[in-house]
Amino acid sequence: MRLTRYTDYSLRVLIYLAARGDEPASIQDIAKAYGISYNHLMKVVNALAHHGFVETTRGRKGGIRLAHPAAKIGVGDVVRKTEDGMDLAECGSCVIAPACGLTPVLAKGVNAMLRVFDDYTIADFMTKRRQLAAALDAAA
Repeated sequence: MRLTRYTDYSLRVLIYLAARGDEPASIQDIAKAYGISYNHLMKVVNALAHHGFVETTRGRKGGIRLAHPAAKIGVGDVVRKTEDGMDLAECGSCVIAPACGLTPVLAKGVNAMLRVFDDYTIADFMTKRRQLAAALDAAA
């Protein structure tokens, strides 16, 4: 299974904001640092705000920042909120689905993956915070 680009960008935004601490960032800053589409990132940030992961402030001193400490933002929670479907295969329309034993195995695999993600928070990616911040600043 591959996570969508949407989830990838969501995690990148949260990592970027965690690396900056309390200093707000703009979508433009984040897009430039990662070399990704501003328009796509705007949708990602809006969804992250809707789900309560980030808070946004308009105006001259506004920007985006984490809505909670990085240690309180679970990777599993982010994945669950940003992925549309977690099915590894589309079994619903398959003619053998009622008699097939594959569906529960695939569901078990997804649940195992999510349990691993649940073991981590955004703070876990901050072990080299200074290097991370420097790399993001250099990329921008």
